[in-house]
Amino acid sequence: MNDDEVDLRCPQVVADNAAKGLAAAQAIRRGGTEIGVARATELMNREKLAPSTIRRMVSYFARHEVDKRGKNYGNEANPSAGHIAWLLWGGDEGRAWALELKKKIGNAPDI
Repeated sequence: MNDDEVDLRCPQVVADNAAKGLAAAQAIRRGGTEIGVARATELMNREKLAPSTIRRMVSYFARHEVDKRGKNYGNEANPSAGHIAWLLWGGDEGRAWALELKKKIGNAPDI
């Protein structure tokens, strides 16, 4: 993988989802782990992510897809902790972006 070929910065919509998740977690004081908050901060700032981080994002979304069936998932007024965490990792757009990017980077090492 050549850095010139693949942009490891998330699209703006993913950054916006992460910012929304951070704001919700702060406002209602739930949702997201220390790692989720750190990931959201990286996404919100549109930092260049390591290939291993993209793979971790794909794994996170695969493990937490079930959270979408929880009570108050998607409720903007009283979001579930699972919904907030999903947003912290970039939301549905973050999932789609990470999956697509993983296809491009494969098992590329971190540089």
